[in-house]
Amino acid sequence: MGEDRDEAWIGAGGDRACVAHRMDRRVLLSGLAAAGALVSTGLRAETFPTHEIKFICGFAAGGGADIVFRYLAQRVEKLAGKPVIVENKPGAGGHIATAMVANSKPNGYTISSGGGTGFAYLPFLYKTPAADPLKDFDYLGTVLKQSWYLVVDEKSPIRSISELTQHLKEKNGKGLYGTSTNIGTAFAEMYKVKAGVEAEQVTYKSIADAFGDLSSGKIDFLMVDPPFAIGGMQSGRMRALAVSTGRRIAATPDIPTMEEAGVPGIDLTVWWSLHVAAGTPLPIREQLAKWFNEVLSSEETRVFFAKIGSDVFLSTPEETRAYLVKDIENWREYVRVAKLPQT
Repeated sequence: MGEDRDEAWIGAGGDRACVAHRMDRRVLLSGLAAAGALVSTGLRAETFPTHEIKFICGFAAGGGADIVFRYLAQRVEKLAGKPVIVENKPGAGGHIATAMVANSKPNGYTISSGGGTGFAYLPFLYKTPAADPLKDFDYLGTVLKQSWYLVVDEKSPIRSISELTQHLKEKNGKGLYGTSTNIGTAFAEMYKVKAGVEAEQVTYKSIADAFGDLSSGKIDFLMVDPPFAIGGMQSGRMRALAVSTGRRIAATPDIPTMEEAGVPGIDLTVWWSLHVAAGTPLPIREQLAKWFNEVLSSEETRVFFAKIGSDVFLSTPEETRAYLVKDIENWREYVRVAKLPQT
């Protein structure tokens, strides 16, 4: 109604300069409000963090993921000047932690690096996913790439994939394998399909819980992450027969790929993303990314990752999102081949 009155006034020959002044004032006030918002965001970024940061790990303490989380947390803490606390939220293949980060306040104080591959299979393994990986998160970058290992007990007479395949065929479908992750399940089921064998899955809350069953012969083989595989080999507790990736791993150059071991068509590479809840202010995301990139770019980190069978993997937020989109399509095929059910 005020605008109509202004137009009538102008039409009647009123003071156009007065109206222009009024309009300029509106533009000025709008501009000041926007500038105030930017200044406010900038101040929050400059003073970030003002208290501890939570680093959410979707797997149990002491596991391979936990080892990496705590390594990164300790080093980012030194750069941030505030405590970086690792919170373990195991369960549902990392699903609980995913929901926790997605539903957190978008302020940069709740972060995780347990996505990547874990996000790529969400649409296919869960009827009601805890989050939409392309809508519910802002990405800071990537962390690492690694392989999963197929292992048997060191005391086992089985020394190759071909011998394991023959062993499982002789058990006529009564073989058992252990895993604690969706990645391990996918690897095992793809092996079963490609090799034409049967083995029933035994799921453990933590892969450490499976060692006793492997040693006693209750299960025939395990699918484990690099830290556990390498640690198990070094301690003389287990023997690795193959890796899930299409190339050998630098930390274990003597362990063949599945194709080299006689089972072609398997190339499952695991990677991690760094992410926060969608809507986190850009300056805060940039600050977090800067700290993590500094840690990940160091020679110390390269050496540490190599010891646990991983390679440093650095990318921009935009590259991370594009890599995720591509890997979602990869997992569509993995799930189809392995006939993994939705839960």
